[in-house]
Amino acid sequence: MSSTHRVLHLVAAVILWLPAFSIAAAEGPPAHTPATWTDLRQQQPITGDVQAGQAKSAVCAACHGPQGLAIVPIFPNLAGQSATYLYVQLMTFKNGQRNDLVMSGQAAALSDADMRNLAAYYASLPAKPAGQADAASRGGRLFLDGDPAQGVPPCQGCHGPTGQGPRVYPSNTPQPPWSTFPRLHGQSAIYVTKALGDFSNGTRSGTSNAQIMHNVAQTLGDADIQALSTYIATQ
Repeated sequence: MSSTHRVLHLVAAVILWLPAFSIAAAEGPPAHTPATWTDLRQQQPITGDVQAGQAKSAVCAACHGPQGLAIVPIFPNLAGQSATYLYVQLMTFKNGQRNDLVMSGQAAALSDADMRNLAAYYASLPAKPAGQADAASRGGRLFLDGDPAQGVPPCQGCHGPTGQGPRVYPSNTPQPPWSTFPRLHGQSAIYVTKALGDFSNGTRSGTSNAQIMHNVAQTLGDADIQALSTYIATQ
């Protein structure tokens, strides 16, 4: 079994079978209070009408570009992301589990069908072409191997060895819903730095995936965040 295969098996087991105390901590308020986060481990794949999504995307293009590639580096690239991941992000903006000055207002006006259609449209677009990332750099080593001494897991365990999503192997091991994990390759260093900061300080905490990223981001110092962001931007 390859080291990448072992990493994927380990991550799958950890995500699907989070310790009971971790789940209890994430749930926060008593049972009678509405949940403030969404458990994505049972998230079903999302489908939608690509043409309807394209027709609805004119406003989105102002920030994310007409082909889903961001016009400025503070915004994420959407092209080629899984429809399920994109739908979940819109859903968390709409229900207030994730907040943004622009996106919260935009999502508030969308119906469930709108969100599915937009997600399907951006998923249908070609992703940004691969770059020339330096696997021997500090960022490359963190992404591919992690840093056990600091408690940093390898990013490739969930995001794939090239940042384009995980390689799913046939296995009897329970596997998490890979479609809820984002493609990272080619996202700008500025956007990745902001996202890791938001995970670390709890600004992004509305899903079970975000809870995991909160713990991961807190193991990273500023220099490592910069190194990782630079590596991902050049993938």
